[in-house]
Amino acid sequence: MITQIATAVMVGLFCWAYKAIKPPHPKMCGSKGGPPVTAPRVKLSDGRHLAYREMGVSKEDARHKIILIHGLDSSRNEFLPLSQEFMKELGLYILFFDRAGYGESDPNPKRFVKSEALDIEELADILELGSKFYVVGLSLGSFPVWSCLKYIPHRHVCVQGLLGAAVVAPHANYYWPLFPANLANQRFKKLPLRDQWTLRVARYTPWLFHWWMTQKLFPTLTVSRVGADILSRTDIEILKKFEEILGVSKQGRILQGVYVSLSQDMIAAHGKWEFDPMEITNPFPTNEGSVHMWQGGEDKIAPLPLNRYISEKLHWIRYHEIPDGGHFIFLEEKILKAIITHVLFG
Repeated sequence: MITQIATAVMVGLFCWAYKAIKPPHPKMCGSKGGPPVTAPRVKLSDGRHLAYREMGVSKEDARHKIILIHGLDSSRNEFLPLSQEFMKELGLYILFFDRAGYGESDPNPKRFVKSEALDIEELADILELGSKFYVVGLSLGSFPVWSCLKYIPHRHVCVQGLLGAAVVAPHANYYWPLFPANLANQRFKKLPLRDQWTLRVARYTPWLFHWWMTQKLFPTLTVSRVGADILSRTDIEILKKFEEILGVSKQGRILQGVYVSLSQDMIAAHGKWEFDPMEITNPFPTNEGSVHMWQGGEDKIAPLPLNRYISEKLHWIRYHEIPDGGHFIFLEEKILKAIITHVLFG
């Protein structure tokens, strides 16, 4: 009798644990019972779809083409305070897209750092952007830019290529091996304890990440609950100014589930990389293009000391620091115009 009870308890615990750690199946857009497809999409070679949005002048009339890469918990509907007049003056075409699992883009069960660059390259090819384009990554959307700099310019059979790039308020992986251990550790220990544990789980036990983000025993990721403790004064002012329009742009970003969007994003960004960005060689050795990093001096989300170190290590990066800028410097029209102008014209 005792053996039977013990067996039943063990089976029950196993079933509970399996259910707790196993991510739910995504509610794929366009599938039976899933959200409808409302955005234009392209079909990739592996059968997945990527949803996109276009802004500015038409592709045919464009002199410059930028692929804009959204950050964590965002989508192709990322708001940018750019006027049509400004984009027309520059002959600028901007392509936004939902990264895998976000918005109306299909999840990628094999998603990782390299797949982000391959998605971007194939998207540009299918939409016939031409032989050259620029990439700009916002916040956590910066890690696909590092992937592009690593893989796209150096591919032997490359339909598309980079003409320039920018990372804005960029994410950094505290475990990149070329960071000085004391520098990375000091900055890591300044993170809220909940964030430290979230990053550890993402790196060392990614198979537990769904459980970690859904359990109620311990607090989890701070940036998923944006508050005054992680925002600068200018961030608070900017978010208040654009509160209504940002609320609209945030709709529909996690239609298919939190795990295939936000959670997989964290695992890819903070997990084990196959390269260190500080090993990347200059993608534009003859100055045919340029790479820029933009950082707010009061940013409480992007790690300022680590990004400064990257810019010093990679002498070919053109570093721009906004002394009183916070994390959302790309929502300030004047700064955003400067970001666009510098990436286009160096």
